[in-house]
Amino acid sequence: MKKFRLPQSYYNWTSLIGTTIAVISLFMIVFLFVISVFFGEGESSYMGLVMWIVLPVFLVLGLVFIPIGMVIRSRKNKRRQIKDDKLWPKIDLNDLSTRNATMIFGIGTIFFLLLSAVGSYEAFHYTESVEFCGTVCHTVMKPEYMAYQNSSHARVSCVECHVGSGADWYVRSKLSGLYQVYAVLADVYPKPIPTPVRNLRPARETCEECHWPEKFYARQLVVEKHYLADEANTEWDISLQMKTGPTYSALGLQEGIHWHINPNVKVEYIATDSVRQNLPWVRYTNLKTGEVQVFIDEENSLTDDEIAAAEIREMDCMDCHNRPSHDYRPPFRFINDAITAGDISKDIPEIKWKAMDILGMDFPTTDSALQYIDNEINGYYSDYYEDFYNENKDLIAQAVKAIQDEFQVNIFPEMKVKWNAYHNNIGHMEFNGCFRCHNDKHTTDRGNVISRDCNLCHGIVAQGVPDTLQVGSIYEELEFVHPNDPYQDWKEYLCVECHADLY
Repeated sequence: MKKFRLPQSYYNWTSLIGTTIAVISLFMIVFLFVISVFFGEGESSYMGLVMWIVLPVFLVLGLVFIPIGMVIRSRKNKRRQIKDDKLWPKIDLNDLSTRNATMIFGIGTIFFLLLSAVGSYEAFHYTESVEFCGTVCHTVMKPEYMAYQNSSHARVSCVECHVGSGADWYVRSKLSGLYQVYAVLADVYPKPIPTPVRNLRPARETCEECHWPEKFYARQLVVEKHYLADEANTEWDISLQMKTGPTYSALGLQEGIHWHINPNVKVEYIATDSVRQNLPWVRYTNLKTGEVQVFIDEENSLTDDEIAAAEIREMDCMDCHNRPSHDYRPPFRFINDAITAGDISKDIPEIKWKAMDILGMDFPTTDSALQYIDNEINGYYSDYYEDFYNENKDLIAQAVKAIQDEFQVNIFPEMKVKWNAYHNNIGHMEFNGCFRCHNDKHTTDRGNVISRDCNLCHGIVAQGVPDTLQVGSIYEELEFVHPNDPYQDWKEYLCVECHADLY
């Protein structure tokens, strides 16, 4: 049996090193693939990154080294006149080394193309996975990933909203992702990550793949429990009828909050700031009748030249639902919910006030915040409520853990992310939200006004302390009563003017 031989030009250090790199990379890919299939380790984002992204790069690099080394060796041989100087290599399958090289090249090419097809398919799906989006760039994407996991869209993959279907948007997302990769590697990414996302696909091409706004007729009853920042953590309940649709479903989208996306209506606006909070110009168009009304905020009006040069954006779902999966709740909301759920005992005196006092601070790191919460809660109650503290250490420990747990899913010091880092346009408590337009300041030349009447969007059907609850009905709405405000000074202000400083 003749000795196995390859062309003489193959035997050089560059080709041999390339072969070694390629073989080791291939072995590692196969090994990790077997591990992921038979031992259930495929969910690891880092294994996927290594298996389908990193190792294939080394495999291709090693394969490229082989012909490079052979070309360099051939040229050296020619210069030394070891072989005849010919323009093209002589392919003679009767020659053992040529026949071996041809078989290896042919079989290797088929195998490599098959492996590339499988690898490319797996790499595509891996880069589209939630784990890839949320965990590979761990520090950068941790706030978004944590908030996403606790959102109503936790079972919707990231790419369904951020990319959508179709090759064109896939390519756009990958091209924009190149700079993001560079920013992470060079440590030049902003903290927090700015929003809104400028190259995000229109909501009608993503949200409406699942949601059908024209059919959202039903009104909803929202029942909330709040707790006042007093010693007794006094409970204050409020029940709201949210007017997402009209009184009668037969009216379609003629009334209610979702009137804004009525297919017979077009609402457009001009924003003068990057976060779309200042909207001095609003245009309403009735597509059936052709009626057009332009509402101007006279206190912040634009010149004709400024209007002509500005971007006029058509209102869609994302203008109100701008934090559908990455909502960082303010402390007053998650502390209220923790007390309601029993994670924090309502019997702990002043716990609402103390938790709010702590969570209003800024911390350099998550670890320092968790340690401070533990020390401050235990120190405060051991000093000012010594008897209660000694008798209820288990309740105090439970409250500490609940506050720490809520902190870790809503506040992220390393990325400077918390509730006030991003505007949330649903409602009008923490941010202007609805009041960006509905503020009684936007008027037409005919005197029409975009009203700030709260009853346009919701009606109060119950409110107050449970023992003396004031109750109305869906037909007889109550006038809002603000707790601890006997003179009703709240009527002179927008909610955000006071509440933004309380959280």
